[in-house]
Amino acid sequence: MSLSLIWAAVGVYLLLGLAIAFLSRSDSTNGARVDMSGFFLGNRQMNGFVSALSYSATTYSAFMMVGLAGLTYAGGVGAFGFEIVYFAGVSLVAIFGPKFWAVGKRFGYVTPSEMLGHRYADRRVAIATALASCLFLIPYAAVQLAGVGYLLAGMSGGAITFTTGVVVAAILAILFSFIAGIRSVMWTDSLQALFMIVASTLVALLVVESLGGFAALFDTLATEHPEALTVPGSGLFSLTTFLGLTLPWFFFSLSNPQVSQRLFMPASLRSMRQMLIGFLVFGFVYTLVSVLWGFSALVAFPGLVQSDLATPTLLASEHVPPILGVIVMVGILAAAVSTIDSIMLTLSSMVSRDVYANLSPTASEARQLRVGKWVLPVIALLALMFAELQLDLIAVLSVAASTGLVVVVPPIIGAFYWRRGTAVGALASIIGGGAAVIALYATGIKPLGLPPGIWALPVALVLYVAASLVTRAPETRTREFLAAAGR
Repeated sequence: MSLSLIWAAVGVYLLLGLAIAFLSRSDSTNGARVDMSGFFLGNRQMNGFVSALSYSATTYSAFMMVGLAGLTYAGGVGAFGFEIVYFAGVSLVAIFGPKFWAVGKRFGYVTPSEMLGHRYADRRVAIATALASCLFLIPYAAVQLAGVGYLLAGMSGGAITFTTGVVVAAILAILFSFIAGIRSVMWTDSLQALFMIVASTLVALLVVESLGGFAALFDTLATEHPEALTVPGSGLFSLTTFLGLTLPWFFFSLSNPQVSQRLFMPASLRSMRQMLIGFLVFGFVYTLVSVLWGFSALVAFPGLVQSDLATPTLLASEHVPPILGVIVMVGILAAAVSTIDSIMLTLSSMVSRDVYANLSPTASEARQLRVGKWVLPVIALLALMFAELQLDLIAVLSVAASTGLVVVVPPIIGAFYWRRGTAVGALASIIGGGAAVIALYATGIKPLGLPPGIWALPVALVLYVAASLVTRAPETRTREFLAAAGR
């Protein structure tokens, strides 16, 4: 594919995205507050349609069309099961979403870590949650940058370097997030979500047709790659590998703060329900499309050295007309940028609200907002440096990040459903569980032959319960919090 076509498409996307971002900025300053809630939560006034599209674009990032397609290429139909487990985990939003929304509205929370710090009446919980989120989410942001690097390098035949692609994605994310905060991101997300689902679905159907249709595609898979259609197959997946990948993914909607923070944003519970239904429809279609991309690449190019190049190779091939290929490329780029800028905004809000503000109690809201804006490019730079390491499969790295974040799940569930939960228990879960995850990944040790993804949640849960049982819960704060949550 020609360089001029690729750069022209990126340029058009940049101009259109900036136009929408500036329009959203104009809307956000028209009589609305420009404070922490306004910049990071859109003044809690986001409607259901925009919330659904933005939630989808943030969640379904480069991981899907690059990572999940690559995982399907390497591991076959098990990748579909892996993603469906995450899809099932979205049911947690139906349970916890209204509670997040209610307590956020009652107490004015800006971040999930602020919510935990207030519930457990200990600012150390907020600080620990914020720092743990930075530790594990920056590599996840780097995964999105790497997805763009692989995409542009693959489609240009190496003429655009991996580093150039990573830098382009980082710059775009900084621009979109800095202009008007979450309102800018959500409106650009809406455009990106519609664009990527329509383009990727239509082109996927075109690719399948060029390979002889669905019957021919699956006949070829059954004949030449039968392991791709069996569970667990002879490739990437085994039962323990599958469980290690899927267990952290199931709790993604609670453990990842860039997702759970959005539960504070809808204007009403009705808007939240619309967000959830819209996301489920979007997600199911996009999952099928991404898996189809992986299978199509396996049939068309069975000898790829790197699985994450499955989608870029397919887009740059004769199976996809150049103009359609570049349209899908922009859709994937947009999805990755959406996730990156959401992560950047969430982490910057946590650093300013939960670390800086707790260490400097006299800091004004305006000062907190300035600090949050200063942190944005720092987070982008750290993610860029991590992306340059080019580690492992994108999908596997994404799950590794979620494994680290799953240690926050026991304190979140306990905050709403266990009155005996304490700050010491929350700190034990987050710090002790996080340290255990890092140690397991760093040493490569697998107790009982089980990967870190299986151990993370039970270790964190045991630490949370044990430490809570030997300490005292803040009774007044707990009673106020649960009353606001409808408990």
